[in-house]
Amino acid sequence: EMNTTPLIDVMLVLLIMFIITIPPITHAVEIDLPVSQPEETPPPPVDPVINKIIILPTNEIQWNGTPVSLDQMNQYLLQTKSMSPEPELQFQPAPNATYDIVDKALAIVKGSGITKFGFVGNEQYRVFGKAARPGN
Repeated sequence: EMNTTPLIDVMLVLLIMFIITIPPITHAVEIDLPVSQPEETPPPPVDPVINKIIILPTNEIQWNGTPVSLDQMNQYLLQTKSMSPEPELQFQPAPNATYDIVDKALAIVKGSGITKFGFVGNEQYRVFGKAARPGN
């Protein structure tokens, strides 16, 4: 009489190997769902942590990346001054911006009474490797 136990064991191992190697059957039903268009809301004009005034080479003034006039900048500065705690104000003029527009912007900043103020982007004026001397 033949021993069938090893044959059954081999058959079970082969069956398990086939079950594992068969990719899972996925049933996909394609449905076109409506996509909602998010309304692009502009960022709030005054950030409660850090605000940045940039003066571009074209003499355009930007408040946190949004073009503004000197009057709008003054209004934003007054809103900033009334916040508690007062957010930091960063000022970054372009190297080739007109002195007149930079001076007017700084006068408005000074008149607003902002206490947390700093210049950023000064590294663009640094001379690498040599001291900045006339004629170099």
